[in-house]
Amino acid sequence: MGLRLQDTMTGKLTQLVPKRAGEVRVYCCGPTVYDVAHVGHARAALAPDVLVRHLRSQGVRVIYTRNVTDVDDKILARSRENGETPLDLSARMTALYQEDIRALGCQDPDHEPRVSDSIADIIRIIETLIQNGNAYVVDMPNGSKDVYYAVRSFAEYGKLSHRHIEDLCSGARVEVSEQKHDPLDFALWKGAGDCTWGWESPWGKGRPGWHIECSAMSERYLGYGFDVHCGGMDLIFPHHENEIAQSEAAHPGEGPFCSLWIHNGFVNVDKEKMAKSLGNFVTIRDVYQRNDPEALRYFLLTVHYRGPIAFETEKRADGRVVFPGILEAERRVDYLYHTLGRLGSLAELAKGATGGDDAPAPTMRLPKEMAPMMDLASAARGKVDTALDDDLNTPVALAVVGELARAGNELVDLAQKRRKDPEIAKAAPLVAKMLARALWSTVEPLGILQTPMDVYRARTQARRLSILGKTAEEITARVEERRQARQAKDFALGDAIRKELEELGIEVADNPTGTTWRLGV
Repeated sequence: MGLRLQDTMTGKLTQLVPKRAGEVRVYCCGPTVYDVAHVGHARAALAPDVLVRHLRSQGVRVIYTRNVTDVDDKILARSRENGETPLDLSARMTALYQEDIRALGCQDPDHEPRVSDSIADIIRIIETLIQNGNAYVVDMPNGSKDVYYAVRSFAEYGKLSHRHIEDLCSGARVEVSEQKHDPLDFALWKGAGDCTWGWESPWGKGRPGWHIECSAMSERYLGYGFDVHCGGMDLIFPHHENEIAQSEAAHPGEGPFCSLWIHNGFVNVDKEKMAKSLGNFVTIRDVYQRNDPEALRYFLLTVHYRGPIAFETEKRADGRVVFPGILEAERRVDYLYHTLGRLGSLAELAKGATGGDDAPAPTMRLPKEMAPMMDLASAARGKVDTALDDDLNTPVALAVVGELARAGNELVDLAQKRRKDPEIAKAAPLVAKMLARALWSTVEPLGILQTPMDVYRARTQARRLSILGKTAEEITARVEERRQARQAKDFALGDAIRKELEELGIEVADNPTGTTWRLGV
């Protein structure tokens, strides 16, 4: 296995060496489901999806676990606002999240545990930490009992975030409390007090703290000491730092909690992290109303997962709000599907020419223009694998896909221009078949172009027509009016109709068999 990942712990590119031969265990921190997911959540789900796809395409067995945090103070507060139970709210939001992420092309994890189903495992680890002297119980003023982790009991605290314990202050989502022995200590269990929401425990009714949840769920489904832990950079401290402290204190002498830590960068709006707390977020569903889900995936893949990605919005003269980066990504996705369609049409001729479905024979002499295309087709998948082995370098992998698409269109153009050349006519369909196969192969680990072409075209056309407030029948009728005008030699009217359609983003193509139209982005 040649995969190297940038390990947050060491700050170095590190070769992935699984603890179990031929099997990689991956854990990803999933969403806290109190609201619909935004584009930042999409990015957090995408990085591990590419990792898992790449490994599986290499024949590696992967066990992928992504949790759902359905127990949290934010969920409790939002459920009170909405007048529904916390678990009803979280179940509803979990279903919406799963729908959004599947549409993005992310494969379902092998395990998707929820905190509410993991209470027994959480209690077991907390009991172990108390027994080991790493946690303590305090009586709260409301009569309940809380359990806190004693941060200074873990000598290596700060090793992931590279912070010295003396320099630390209470981090995000670590409550300040007079009952804590140290301001840095964080809650493992929160007594219910007057709240009716909670579970029975040795410390009375209550609910778990945020950090202990992932320690319990990763251990349940992957075992202690798994291979790769994923999450956003905002989780390095305190969440992931606290996971390490909890899990390693509960397993003294058993080695690291996890071998490699990888963290994705932020989605930025006006140079600030997209976040619900800042009110600058765009939901995944907002994007899907305007653009195809594959466009969002492509957009996120254009930047290395560790780097920041700028998400821009633009208000047009007609009042519509658009996302320029995703619009450009959708044009690229359209182009790739269009290329595959052109290659497929040309490749169909190979069956008639050869009587079979084979690539060019080794002895076949290719026209000089096609030899580099065949070389590219042969080398492309290897180039993509090399790029992804280098810390999941998706921009480089996409560049290879782009090279193939360019070559494919050059081939089709060449075949059309020199269709009477017998050498070209014989070789072009076979080379088209090889380029199409290479294109399908290279996009596999990237998770793009996974929709059947007719489904993609119908889906994008329906959405684009809806945005324009037009129907396919209306546009077809207008195209027919143009045809009739041209037939009557009223070229001024024909040109006016064409301009009108182009202003709507409709591409009109005249060919020997008639006129076709296609709705662009």
